[in-house]
Amino acid sequence: MSSHAERYAAFQRRKSASSAAIDAFQALYGFDFDPFQIRACKELEYGHGVLVAAPTGSGKTVVGEFAVHLALSQGTKCFYTTPIKALSNQKYNDLVARYGSDRVGLLTGDNSVNGEAPVVVMTTEVLRNMLYEGSATLGGLAYVVMDEVHYLADRFRGAVWEEVIIHLPESVQMVALSATVSNAEEFGEWLQQVRGDTTVIVDEKRPVPLWQHVMVGHRMHDLFAEPVEEADSGREDGGSASKRKRERRRDRSWKPREIVVGGRRLAINPRLTRIAEEDSRVTQLAHRRRSPQSRARGSARPRSRYAPPSRPTVITELDDEGLLPAITFIFSRAGCDDAVRQCVASGLVLTTPEEAEEIRAFAQERCADIPPADLAVLGFSQWLSALEAGIAAHHAGMLPTFKEVVEKLFSRGLIRAVFATETLALGINMPARTVVIEKLDKWNGETHAQLTPGQYTQLTGRAGRRGIDVEGHAVVIWQAGTDPESVASLAGTRTYPLDSSFQPSYNMAVNLVARVGRRRSRTMLEASFAQFQADRAVVGLVKQLRKHEEALEGYAASAECHLGDFMEYAGLRRALGDRESELSRTRSLRRRDEAMESLLGLRRGDIIRIPSGRFSGHAVVLDPGLKLDVPAPLVLTVGKQVKRVNATDFTVPVHPSGRVRIPKSFSARSARSRQDLASTLRNKLREQGDAPAVERGRDGRGSGGGAEDAEVVRLRAELRQHPCHGCDQREDHARWAERYFRLRKETEGLRRRVEGRSNVIARTFDRVCGVLEDLDYLTGETVSEDGSRLAKVYSDLDLLVAECLRRGVWRDLAPVELAACAAALVYEPRRDDDPFPRVPQGPVEEALAEMVRLWGDLHEVEARHRVSFLRQPDFGFVWTAHRWARGDRLDAILRQADMPAGDFVRTAKMLVDMLSQIAGASGDEQVRRNARKAVDLVRRGVVAYSSLN
Repeated sequence: MSSHAERYAAFQRRKSASSAAIDAFQALYGFDFDPFQIRACKELEYGHGVLVAAPTGSGKTVVGEFAVHLALSQGTKCFYTTPIKALSNQKYNDLVARYGSDRVGLLTGDNSVNGEAPVVVMTTEVLRNMLYEGSATLGGLAYVVMDEVHYLADRFRGAVWEEVIIHLPESVQMVALSATVSNAEEFGEWLQQVRGDTTVIVDEKRPVPLWQHVMVGHRMHDLFAEPVEEADSGREDGGSASKRKRERRRDRSWKPREIVVGGRRLAINPRLTRIAEEDSRVTQLAHRRRSPQSRARGSARPRSRYAPPSRPTVITELDDEGLLPAITFIFSRAGCDDAVRQCVASGLVLTTPEEAEEIRAFAQERCADIPPADLAVLGFSQWLSALEAGIAAHHAGMLPTFKEVVEKLFSRGLIRAVFATETLALGINMPARTVVIEKLDKWNGETHAQLTPGQYTQLTGRAGRRGIDVEGHAVVIWQAGTDPESVASLAGTRTYPLDSSFQPSYNMAVNLVARVGRRRSRTMLEASFAQFQADRAVVGLVKQLRKHEEALEGYAASAECHLGDFMEYAGLRRALGDRESELSRTRSLRRRDEAMESLLGLRRGDIIRIPSGRFSGHAVVLDPGLKLDVPAPLVLTVGKQVKRVNATDFTVPVHPSGRVRIPKSFSARSARSRQDLASTLRNKLREQGDAPAVERGRDGRGSGGGAEDAEVVRLRAELRQHPCHGCDQREDHARWAERYFRLRKETEGLRRRVEGRSNVIARTFDRVCGVLEDLDYLTGETVSEDGSRLAKVYSDLDLLVAECLRRGVWRDLAPVELAACAAALVYEPRRDDDPFPRVPQGPVEEALAEMVRLWGDLHEVEARHRVSFLRQPDFGFVWTAHRWARGDRLDAILRQADMPAGDFVRTAKMLVDMLSQIAGASGDEQVRRNARKAVDLVRRGVVAYSSLN
């Protein structure tokens, strides 16, 4: 406990570091700011930009909110950008509660509220579009807050963050808020290069300490061992600390395994190590007992003592330990919904009757605008029953309104157990006392991959509520094969690198060329973080390249010969070797082609000889195998084995040495048939004297006689005539020369890598411009009228949209039909989608076919310029969009589409955004009018409802 004097000294230090503006701002909060928060606010006051990298839940958004405070006090503007709409809505509500709705606005793809207010919350894409369009709303802008700026590593959307950072006016102070990344200083250097004076502030200390646990069966164990004498008095965990302390005392005789992470030595709980070893023995024994002999003996298959507990059991254990509220991360939407059903079915109730009534009233109020018929379809009553028990799911497949209700109730402490996918960890303000991770692997779109330290840190960052919890808890559920050292490595690694995903796009190119011209656009793109990182990587490569070049000079000196130029002589030797290798490859290819051709002539019953391999010897052809792409005969060997051979089994052309008759009743699956035919084959071979006929002149060296290659003859003559040929140290010199040539090859590869990384973004931009010039969107420095339309389309299929508008593909479509076609531009397929989805017949089907044909033409143009940006349109949402736009009921649509309500609403809102862009970009009045009508047809019911209405 610190003395009064020490506390007073600390207060004086904080006061000297603060200011009147910061003190006034701090008074709006119920806690004292941390040193890193005060320092960042001070830098903003001085007029500097700031990059704040700190753990989730550390309160770095305070710095962004101070920028809002400064803008309002100075009479200027502040834009607060976020990566996702849900976070924008949440931040808007927070700022409205503090400053009033007249001073705060919101701009997202779904909502436009008070967009000219001095403080506007928006998604990052909205600000990017404003910058390209030169929006008047940018007037008076003094501060831009970029929350979750580490999103620039996202391979799908990350480029938007770099576009904003590069194109913001120099007069704007930027506040970049990031999770703790291992290369924050590198990112800060880049910000200083493109934005000017920027202070980097890194704070790796969590405001609430995090304890790591592993739940094995029904018991929870600390992941890391700690000294037994260490005090636990400050832990409010319902007595569980003393229980685990006794457990550690029993395990003192075990020397714990240690890992070193980031310079820290971490000791793994020895009990977990013993459990892992025991589990491994049981697994190995189970594998051994899978043998037929073990099953015949009737031996029981061993079972692990440590089966994962049920989800209701986990929540009950956490409740008994005093560790609720908890978020359990399950990397499956269906898994989250199943978890809620399992908990409700088990009778688990985590609320009092008064809390349940409060939950019901709040949920009914927030969902009052949704039609009752739609609520029934959305499973409102089951969802509400779970809420009343204090249990909920949270994932992208839920209706946005339902997710917002869960977020509000959880933040108010009324929901105690949430089962969520990893999307909850991305910015939404839902801290808990405990985070549970069911499994340490997740589907990444291609395969099940282990969590990275960065992902683990992001998930567990939700544990520990500042000002509420003394400590946070992260719990990993023990699964078969869990390795405590792997878990410890994940938990011990606090940071992950921030790598740029930036690359130019067609929309970006026409917008930049229209604003600043092609040459300056190229220069601006070279200022991207992607090029900055590439250039830094080049520095290391160049250093290595110089070392290689110095070594090459040394090798060349060591190979010097007093009789002449030995490197010239070594070059002749190398040329001779290369030529002989080339001739050998040519002969091999010719033999393979001859063998392939000979296989084409085989017939059923032919006797052949397989010259090499596991099945070498005589065989009879059962099936020539000519229906395959390459001939692959099915044969029966004299050893009664049936196998399929191909050209790789023959080093020389094959020629039948005779024939045997194969009975029509022969079956390759019948052992008797194989035995009889093999016997017939052996008899036939004995009649022939076991001497298959081979054409003369075909001996494995290929045709062409014994004539030697003229180039080989010339090189050998030059070698013999060279002065160094007679040197008595020739072979010693040759060894140095061979080292020289090997290193020179490596050096040339390094040089190519350096050249490949230099100006890589600018070169890609040149290729993009080449595509646009071929299609007449650009002519040198001039953007065409069609290019100006392309500049208004923000999509990964921007060029296809522009081509469809230019070619009039959608001119004769009705609004409902246009909505269906536009759905092919926005749908993001899932891996279990129907590969041949239904589409409306008639004009829609014809327009979709034309869109695919146009995509194919564009793909060919891209291939010529060595770029590939345009994915193929996907028809997975076309029929669903068509039915919704024509007015069909929600229940019928969701039932047929087999699509979660949240996915439907999210995709429908993306469709509304695309139709609005088509209306804004089209030069055809009829298409514009129909696109606007289509927007009204799609934006109805649950799609139109917003919590901000």
